[in-house]
Amino acid sequence: MNRELDKKLCADYPKMFVNRNKSIQESCMSWGFECGDGWYDLINQLCSSIQRYIDQNQHLNIPQVTVEQVKEKYGTLRFYTHGGDQLTDGMIWFAENLSSKTCEVCGNKGELINDSGWYVTLCKEHQKERNIIEAFDSGL
Repeated sequence: MNRELDKKLCADYPKMFVNRNKSIQESCMSWGFECGDGWYDLINQLCSSIQRYIDQNQHLNIPQVTVEQVKEKYGTLRFYTHGGDQLTDGMIWFAENLSSKTCEVCGNKGELINDSGWYVTLCKEHQKERNIIEAFDSGL
């Protein structure tokens, strides 16, 4: 993810991204957001939902969610955290599953595909840019 979007997420959700500038020995967030810009809106909405839920339900004593790592793996989002509860876990699960239908490059509707052994989620346009569609259409 580009530096501007990285900084915006960390500024908008400082409680969640408290580990962003820690050393590699302390947190994998030191590597930043290891995914494409197309998932920014998905991550932003997830963080907003989680933080709003925690802030509005202080009487439930839900542990603050802190993010340990955000990355792409097998073509979908991985969002590793500490804290939260079953509902925040469900929000994360939902966002991770939604990423398999969201182009990692641009955020448009996408599909999870196998690109020569490497799984990616891309829209038709970005599949064409990588010559993936032609390979599938020709039966290769």
